[in-house]
Amino acid sequence: MTARPLRRGPGAAAPVRAVHLGLGSFFRAHQAWYTDRAGSRDGEDWGIAAFTGRRPDLADALTAQDGLYTLVTRAPDGDRFDVVRSVVRAHAAADTGAWLDLLADPAVRVVTTTVTEAGYARRPDGALDTGAPQVARDLAALRADPRAAVGSVPARLVAGLLARRATDAGPLTLVPCDNLPDNGAALAGVVREFAAAVDPTLPDWIGAHVATATTMVDRITPEPTPEDVATVRAATGTDDRAPVVTEPFSEWVVAGAFPGGRPAWERAGAVLTDDVTPFEQRKLWLLNGGHSLLAYVGGLRGCTSVAEAVADEHCAALLRQWWAVCIPYLSVPRDEAERYCAALLERFANPRMRHALAQIATDGSQKLPVRLLPVLRLERAAGRLPAPVVAVLGAWVAHLSGSGLPVRDVRAEELRHLTGDVARALAALDPALADDAELVGAVRAETAGLLGRR
Repeated sequence: MTARPLRRGPGAAAPVRAVHLGLGSFFRAHQAWYTDRAGSRDGEDWGIAAFTGRRPDLADALTAQDGLYTLVTRAPDGDRFDVVRSVVRAHAAADTGAWLDLLADPAVRVVTTTVTEAGYARRPDGALDTGAPQVARDLAALRADPRAAVGSVPARLVAGLLARRATDAGPLTLVPCDNLPDNGAALAGVVREFAAAVDPTLPDWIGAHVATATTMVDRITPEPTPEDVATVRAATGTDDRAPVVTEPFSEWVVAGAFPGGRPAWERAGAVLTDDVTPFEQRKLWLLNGGHSLLAYVGGLRGCTSVAEAVADEHCAALLRQWWAVCIPYLSVPRDEAERYCAALLERFANPRMRHALAQIATDGSQKLPVRLLPVLRLERAAGRLPAPVVAVLGAWVAHLSGSGLPVRDVRAEELRHLTGDVARALAALDPALADDAELVGAVRAETAGLLGRR
C-alpha cells in the first residue's frame, strides 16, 4: 500500500504572525506544538514561518509537506501520533530576502529562537564576541549593506530589525527559547551591542519598538532517525519525511510584554509569570546539569543514551549526589525539587526514548558554564569542593582528549590544544577556575584516573 503524502487542504494555513529562527526538532516539539494547541487569541490565528539555522534539508522536506509534520509522543507504554499545523512556511537560512521581508511585515509580531547556547555569540563575560570571525564578517557586511546575507544570530536579528524600522512595521517581541540563565537579557544584550556597532541610532529605536521576553523551556527531544520515519509510515499510512519524536512531559514558562500580541500559549499549558528564575534554575541545574553529567561520565563508561547511563549504578549514584548538592540553593521548596528529581529519573529512564548522549555532549564549552558553574561557585564560597562537579569536569577534559563520545564543540579547535593542561581547559569555561588550585588539582587527578583506566 502506498503511503499518503502529508499535505494541507486549500486555504487551510493560518496567516504568518510569528517567525522562528532555528528550525529543528526541539522547536517543532515545543514552541510550534504550543502554538498549534493554543488556537486563536483575540480572533487572530497564528501561523509560523520558520528558518533553519544552517542546512536547508529540513526546510526542503517541510516545504514539500506544506509545513506539516507528525509529532510522535513516546511514552513507556506506547506512541501517540499528532499532525502539527502551526508551521505554515519553512525557509533555509540562506533565504535572506524572505527573512527580511517577514521581519518588515506589520503582521509579524513575535520572533522566537532556538539557536543553542553557542548561537548567542557571547564571550564568557556575556558580552557580544566581536572577535569571533563570523561576527566580525557580519558587522562589516551590514555596515556596507543592511540587506547583506549574514550568518550569526545577532546579525540576522539586527538585519531584520533594520528592515522593520525601514517600514515602520510596529511593535515586535523577541522570545529566546534556549537553555541560558535570563535568556531574554542575554539575547537583548548581544542584539543591542551588534545594533550599536552597525548603526548608533538603532538601539534607541529597538528600545522603543522591540520587547524581549524571558523563557524556560523543557521537553526532551532526541534527534530524529530513519526508524522514526518508518514508524510514522507504519502507524499512520502517511509519508512524513520530517517527523519528530518527543516525551509526554512538556513545560514552557514565559515572562515579558507582548505589545503586538501573541498566541494564547497558556491555553496549551504554558505558564505566564513575572519571574522565570525559580523554574530556570530548577531546570538548568537538575535536568540540564544532570544530562551533562550523564553524557560525559556515561560516555566514558560506554553508554550511548540517557536511559543506558541512568541505568548505570555509578552514573545514577553520581546524579543523585549532584542533585543533593543543588537542591539547597534552589528557590523552589525542597519537596518540590525532590518531586522534580523523582520525575526526572522516570523521564531519563524511559526505555523508548533514544536520547543520544552524543547530542547532549555537543558544545560543552557553552553548556557547562550555565549548568554546573553557578552551583560550583556557591559551593566554593562555602568552602566545599563538590565531588560530582569534579567528576563531570574531569570527564569533560578526558572527553576533549578523545575518550568517550566524539568531540563536537563550537570551540573544538581551541580546546583540542588544551587537553594536556587542565588549568587552561578549565579557564576556557571560566578564567577564574584556573586560579583555584584545589579545584585544578582535583580535576587533574580525576582526569588522570579516568584516562588511566582506559
